[in-house]
Amino acid sequence: MLAFAAAVVAAAAVFFIGWKLLGAQGLASEQRIGSQTLFDLAKLSFGVVAGAGALVALVVAYRRQKVGEDEVEREKTRLHNERFTHAVDQLGNESEAVQLGAVHALAGLADDAPTRDLRQTCIDVLCAYLRLPYTAKADLPEGDAQARHSYLALREVRHTVIRLIRNHLRLAPKHPHSWQGHQFDFTTVAFDGGDFSGAVFSGGTVNFFGAEFADGTVNFSKARFSDGKVTFRNTKVSGGLVNFYGAMFSGTRVDFCDAQVLGGKVTFRNTKISGGIVDFRDAQLSGGTVSFRGAEISAGRVNFSSAGFTGGTIDFRCAKFAGGTVNFSGVRFSGARGDFSDAEVSASQVTFLGAKISAGRVNFRGAGFTGGTVNFGAEFARGTVNFSGVRFSGGTVDMSMASGVPPTGLIPEHRGYLPAGLTLPPDWYPMEA
Repeated sequence: MLAFAAAVVAAAAVFFIGWKLLGAQGLASEQRIGSQTLFDLAKLSFGVVAGAGALVALVVAYRRQKVGEDEVEREKTRLHNERFTHAVDQLGNESEAVQLGAVHALAGLADDAPTRDLRQTCIDVLCAYLRLPYTAKADLPEGDAQARHSYLALREVRHTVIRLIRNHLRLAPKHPHSWQGHQFDFTTVAFDGGDFSGAVFSGGTVNFFGAEFADGTVNFSKARFSDGKVTFRNTKVSGGLVNFYGAMFSGTRVDFCDAQVLGGKVTFRNTKISGGIVDFRDAQLSGGTVSFRGAEISAGRVNFSSAGFTGGTIDFRCAKFAGGTVNFSGVRFSGARGDFSDAEVSASQVTFLGAKISAGRVNFRGAGFTGGTVNFGAEFARGTVNFSGVRFSGGTVDMSMASGVPPTGLIPEHRGYLPAGLTLPPDWYPMEA
């Protein structure tokens, strides 16, 4: 009815505009009309009726099509829910082989899901499976072959879930089966390996909060983090390797706040950070290694503020600081090894303001400061920091707020002139010297 009324109004508007454009003053009156005029009026009447009928038929056909489409969607949803229920029942089966089939079925259901919300539900179930209680290899009874076989079979199912997620995150966003932009909840998951290499985390939230990496290699090599948020807050790395080799960060936040590295290794070797934040605030390193060896930081921020290093190694060897901010303010080195040898600072802002280096060793041997600003307002203990062979050829290296014992290799021999841009505390290098 509304469509018919709209058509009448549109026709009237067109007639009125045409009337005005023709400049008509009125209608000529006739006492009699001829047969031709009568015939024209009849054709006009039939045309109006036919047009109205066609319009009504069009509206009815559209409504029928719409109802049909809705019915098809409801049928698709019903079939999806039936398949979903069956797959979830299989996922709870005691047989790992049946579970493996259920995992593939759920991934296929996610691909065929009629709506984005139904796809997200399938993804949620796969992630929830990984969050189920899991006995690590180290906790298996000694000499129990059956327990070991069950563990290996269950691990295969879990690694298959991770592999399927990775494969879908590698697909381009416009691909009908791409899972980019969805939510992934890996909170408290116990990882003993898994391959996320080449995955693209763009949009949505990926949550590893409280996850534990106790064995094997969890591989994020060449993954791309470009939007959204990825959190590793409160994670615990106690063995194995968490590998970000060659990953790219450009507009996302990767949060390792309050993480604990008690063993194993977290490596960002050869990563490229051109935006966003990689955040290790308040993280604790008491064993193992956190490595940014060969990383290129050209924008964004790497934040280690207030982190505590009481063992293990923080490795920035050969890293390139070409932009952005790297923050070590308030960091405590009390037994760890920090290695910045052969690193290059050309445009970044790097700060150690308030850092305390009281044990272990921090090495800047062969590093080059050719631009940017570095603030070493830290407290140094004897023999803990090495600046031998450091090159100062540009930028600003400010140690005026430093205290404690001068680093090895920093004070020029025979009290020569300081390199341009380097500022030392008066008690280290009196101005009149």
